[in-house]
Amino acid sequence: MGKLDLDFSSEERARYSRHFLIPEFGEESQVKLKGARVLVVGAGGLGSPALLYLAAAGVGYIGIVDFDRVEDSNLQRQVLFTTSDIGQGKAEKARDRLLQLNPLIHVEIHTDRLDSTNARELIRQYDVVADGTDNFPTRYLVNDACVLEGKVNVYASVFQFEGQVSVFNYGFSDGSRGPNYRDMFPEPPPPGSVPSCAEGGVLGVLPGIIGSMQALEIIKVITGVGEPLVGRMFLFDAVSFQTRIIKVPSRAESRIEGLIDYELFCGSSSVAIGVPGIGARELQGLLASNEPIQLIDVREPHEHAQASIGGNLIPLGTVDANSHRVLRDRKVVVYCRSGRRSAQAVRQWIQQLDAENLFSLEGGLLSWRDEVDPQFPVY
Repeated sequence: MGKLDLDFSSEERARYSRHFLIPEFGEESQVKLKGARVLVVGAGGLGSPALLYLAAAGVGYIGIVDFDRVEDSNLQRQVLFTTSDIGQGKAEKARDRLLQLNPLIHVEIHTDRLDSTNARELIRQYDVVADGTDNFPTRYLVNDACVLEGKVNVYASVFQFEGQVSVFNYGFSDGSRGPNYRDMFPEPPPPGSVPSCAEGGVLGVLPGIIGSMQALEIIKVITGVGEPLVGRMFLFDAVSFQTRIIKVPSRAESRIEGLIDYELFCGSSSVAIGVPGIGARELQGLLASNEPIQLIDVREPHEHAQASIGGNLIPLGTVDANSHRVLRDRKVVVYCRSGRRSAQAVRQWIQQLDAENLFSLEGGLLSWRDEVDPQFPVY
């Protein structure tokens, strides 16, 4: 982190005075925070509280990776943003908010999508990385890049009422490293088996709790105060308010030699490989032509009730039991939010029915909104 400057301005001393009063923390730890460089990947539900508390604590250089824009469905949990921010870039608005909170720090934003071509170069510039993402390809990418670059990865995730936190790839004084994400999860779950928060939901307050814990672990890693969650994973159930800490094993076989195609590794792209697809504009043309087609929505009932382009509701988990409802005398277009569940449903029905009239809406209702109806309320 470079040479530490023990001098604080009068403004800094006033701002961080409550830290200075803690005997086990004091000025020495505050200096470490001031000299630290932390990269937060994702300015969403977890990134919002983590970024706010890291900025407030005085982390001197904060990087934010996020290429997304603020949507109204974000505001239930992403407390960095307000209604007036809808439609604007998350990274830019997050930077503005953090500098309003603490103008004594530096905030750098990175608005390109993080992938195998840029992850190592970016992560190399920081001391600690906070993984606040909500998808498996990026989690494995962040983990592998941190391992290859020798950086600590402070991980957190949330789903519905449950959250987890851990510290991966921690560097010990003897030069060794603690377990990493692959030691706990050597392989991603099968595609579609674990829904994202966008598909399964999350209680809005939960990311605030878990993201704050993530910020706490980052501060402990930087300052050396306390015992970080190294080799351990903290689990929290908000419904029962029960917590557990489980051991993260160290596996020799989790050696990482380079970055890979993480979409392919996690099955995100392979789900749709070999599945007949149809674009949003093409579907719009079919509907306008009055050609007989069947629309099937494989989302959950509550999603269908919020917004639909018509058709039969057959949730993904019930496609096998409802194969008799698939018509054989016309084109059948299956859709979901993003195209992943519909591709999986089409694949299953093709195998089950040996049918050639099934198509998945590429990009799902998100593409319908982007290409056909900008006002379509898909969340």
